[in-house]
Amino acid sequence: MKPVEAVIFDKDGTLFDFASTWEAWALAFLRRLARDEAHARAMAGAVGFDYDAQHFHADSIVIAGMPSEVAEALAVHLPDREHAAIVDMLNEEAGKAPQAEAVPLAPLLGRLRSAGLKLGVATNDAEVPALEHLKSAGVTGFFDFIAGFDSGFGGKPAPGQLLAFCKAVGVAPEAAVMVGDSTHDLRAGRAAGMRTVAVLTGMAGEADLRPLADVVLPDIGHLPDWLGSL
Repeated sequence: MKPVEAVIFDKDGTLFDFASTWEAWALAFLRRLARDEAHARAMAGAVGFDYDAQHFHADSIVIAGMPSEVAEALAVHLPDREHAAIVDMLNEEAGKAPQAEAVPLAPLLGRLRSAGLKLGVATNDAEVPALEHLKSAGVTGFFDFIAGFDSGFGGKPAPGQLLAFCKAVGVAPEAAVMVGDSTHDLRAGRAAGMRTVAVLTGMAGEADLRPLADVVLPDIGHLPDWLGSL
């Protein structure tokens, strides 16, 4: 087995805690978008969000889906808006969402860079809001590669983003690790031929992630110790 030379992270639920970041944002977003409370509840149901508990269901399209898929789910409740306009609105609003770091990111990413690792981000979010989120955390410069679903490599669970990362940094997939919080992330990693690490800072439970992961960690703060144990 080749030594690890590169690590690519999912963004939401991995670098940033999913519930702390997106659940309060989702409620406010739906209320801004809706005509009234009943309309907001209907849209919440369409995207797998418990309006009263302010909590995403584990199978919500928002968790691992692309903005275009979320827009499609909302479109039936927004007949006066075109699909592309809903996607644009989602991307614009998402870019403004305050991000809750899963762990202090700069020290962790600095430690990984100091160990000589190439680092990347592969998200099913759009590239522009992803860059905004990383910039707001002050960590953009730690990454050699950042791709959203619209960056030209497709979205997860297909492996295109991950293979593009390996090509960009000159590392074979078998020397890379995919770190993510969803089965989409881990399936993409397996399809790319990478080792896979699951973290529990998203909405999926350990039982769902373990069959697709080489290891399940509480959060990415435990990653250096796992890499050191290889």
